[in-house]
Amino acid sequence: MKMNNKTDYMKLVPVMLCFFAMGFVDLVGIASNYVKEDLGLSDSVANVFPSMVFFWFLIFSVPTGMLMNRIGRKNTVLLSLAVTIVSLLLPLLGDGFYVMLASFCLLGIGNALMQTSLNPLISTVVKGGNLASTLTFGQFVKAIASFLAPYIAVWGAMDVLPTFGYDWKVLFLIYLVVGVISALLLFVTPIEEEKAGDKLTSRQGNQQTDGKQGKSACRLVCSSLVDCFRLLGRPIVLLSFIGIMCHVGIDVGTNTTAPKLLIERLGMTLNEAAFATSLYFIFRTVGCLTGSFFLRVISNRSFFVISVAMMALSMVGMFFGESKAVLYVAIALVGYGNSNIFSIVFSQALLAIPDKQNEVSGLMIMGLFGGTVFPLVMGFASDAVGQAGAVAVMAVGVAYLFSYIRKVKQ
Repeated sequence: MKMNNKTDYMKLVPVMLCFFAMGFVDLVGIASNYVKEDLGLSDSVANVFPSMVFFWFLIFSVPTGMLMNRIGRKNTVLLSLAVTIVSLLLPLLGDGFYVMLASFCLLGIGNALMQTSLNPLISTVVKGGNLASTLTFGQFVKAIASFLAPYIAVWGAMDVLPTFGYDWKVLFLIYLVVGVISALLLFVTPIEEEKAGDKLTSRQGNQQTDGKQGKSACRLVCSSLVDCFRLLGRPIVLLSFIGIMCHVGIDVGTNTTAPKLLIERLGMTLNEAAFATSLYFIFRTVGCLTGSFFLRVISNRSFFVISVAMMALSMVGMFFGESKAVLYVAIALVGYGNSNIFSIVFSQALLAIPDKQNEVSGLMIMGLFGGTVFPLVMGFASDAVGQAGAVAVMAVGVAYLFSYIRKVKQ
């Protein structure tokens, strides 16, 4: 990444820390497994926790875009960090079911705000040809938080910090400190951004009298929401929306189920099995970094086919595998295969309707709601027939992605 001057670098540091904070959401997989063990929950009940994290993307994705128009991108990111900090603080104050549920809900709300506002903030700080590489680096930083979470949780669970008394929940303490530092650095960093709200008011003023601007603004917001959701009536947008749901469902599902597979099939302890979550994120990170190269040298459709084929092989391995080697390979395959599905599906939707990219973007982010649907269904399936049932649910998502191949342009 080549920046224009020293000031640009100084602005980029807090923004990259925010990307690290965005990765906090991926702690839900390992954390829900520890909560299940601590509270003696069934799979179907324990999977409510990751489901509640991603439920809020359904509610907040589109409204957050409108909020940015009013308070600005930086302030929206700061708000998301404030909500995230509260979510990380709650488990340090109590450990009951409803305390943890509230924590996971707030973590999801904060992440929904952050996912929607942080990428646009990058475009304010970094201009021109540096934007794509900076966004890619930001995803790499986010991935570091994702695969560190299981290691930190295990580190705490092994009683290496007995004086703190937090066991595996030292994960929340460490990420809380990072979140506070991120918020403070971003708060004191001056970032000038164009105020979309002022432009909107100006346009309204050219068309209406001052006394009617309030009602007009309300009608405009309602009209924008209706127009946005109306785009789901276009096949490519709807099919892409479902594709994003499947991608995120498989992502969260693997994050949650991989350790349970090792515990069920190999008799590992949770501390030993936690490595499976890190393995998934390691290969997802490698996939993100190498995918940007492969997408330049082969067609989108060809790479999409290869990625989905790897995920299909992974489902077979996780369904039938009984050895550590087979299960580890299967987890690595789904990590790599699923790493670029979002970017390909997202780009297909944006390119299909270039004049409505903001609205389409909001709908695709809303598709992260798949992280709610899949874990809930997987929980009931695993309670009924074991972890093979959870894998079968993810396999349905992989089958859908095979059907999406014909929508991917060469």
